[in-house]
Amino acid sequence: MYLRKFRKFACSALALGIMTGVANAQTTVDFTVAEYSSKTGPFFDEVAAAFEKENPDIDINIEVVPWDTLLQRLTTDIAGGVAPDISIIGTRWLLDFAQQGIAEPLDSYLTPEFKSTFIDTFMQPSVIDGQIMGLPVAASARAMLVNMDLFEKAGATPPTTWEELYEAAKKISALPEIYALGLQGKEIETDAYFYYALWTFGGNILNEDGTSGLDSPEAIEAARFYKKMLDEGLTQPSPTNYSRENVFNLFKQGRVGMIFTFPMLIPQIKAEAPDLDYKVMPFPEKVTKATYGVTDTLMMFADSDVKAEAWKFIEFAYKDEWRSKFDRGEGFLPVTKNVAAEDYYKTNEDIAGFAAGLPYAKFAPTIANWEEIADVTVRALQRIYLEQETPEAALTAAAAEINEIRGK
Repeated sequence: MYLRKFRKFACSALALGIMTGVANAQTTVDFTVAEYSSKTGPFFDEVAAAFEKENPDIDINIEVVPWDTLLQRLTTDIAGGVAPDISIIGTRWLLDFAQQGIAEPLDSYLTPEFKSTFIDTFMQPSVIDGQIMGLPVAASARAMLVNMDLFEKAGATPPTTWEELYEAAKKISALPEIYALGLQGKEIETDAYFYYALWTFGGNILNEDGTSGLDSPEAIEAARFYKKMLDEGLTQPSPTNYSRENVFNLFKQGRVGMIFTFPMLIPQIKAEAPDLDYKVMPFPEKVTKATYGVTDTLMMFADSDVKAEAWKFIEFAYKDEWRSKFDRGEGFLPVTKNVAAEDYYKTNEDIAGFAAGLPYAKFAPTIANWEEIADVTVRALQRIYLEQETPEAALTAAAAEINEIRGK
């Protein structure tokens, strides 16, 4: 807190031009931006420049941080008293930030008109104990992408069930230097790559009583399926060496038949692999339909000394022109009603393919210590993929550890 105040004072002093006698004060708003793609930084630089032109007394200081290091960076900055004024965060982190008093409630800032611009589905994950603790800044639902050229060469049909996926994978993997399924096993969202199967096999992250669902028969069956695919050479080898970006790169290179992904991969394909023939499809079914609904949140920090200026920038950044450019550029689903009403989201087959899953989308549970729980799941999956433990042993141990974390 004291370091923050010193930094703000120093910035204000410089802006005042004490040594030179310049009288025009300038306020600095520090904004930490999660990096979605190479377009993210330039986009927010453009928004900041437009805002500063209209508000010459406010400077928006943008720092772009990769997703894989963002939580650690924010945690370090918070502990050191130099947290930003606003930041994009994973919504799954928001409960912990709210309970620790780090997040600023936004209800008093939101006018009825501004609040009404948001799609309720994407606003709800940021409501904690009846208070709005953040705003949806990015949204997606997940789906399966298939390489249609590889399916045609292999004489396979794009699958609608997991059994069909397995049969198609055997044909595709017979092609030289081609992997059938890209399997993520490293870094952020390795757990999410498992939830796609977990949910469609009929399992859940948490049981109704709040205990872990990782040791359920459905969860174990889903893990066995992934392990069978790996053992039979139907995935790339050593998935624990592959982050989601690594898996996406395999698909863009035409080296893998199927991956599970989110809409932001589509602009990358258009730019980097324009000749790739792909199709967006729902996840395979076992006993039910499911997809992963995900939001990221724009959060204001409770100890910010420039909340009014930060909020002014937030309202500016949510204007239709900026939201439309951001959502289209990154490949996200709209979080605001006006952007969602644009013809682009009604006629674009790729986006429609992802949005089709929203009626049966599942979200990560809003619970304390979620990142720690997710990490337990990731480590269990890695032990399975590395043949250090069986699916039964790894998931049973993970469930017990999660129950201990949750006090269950």
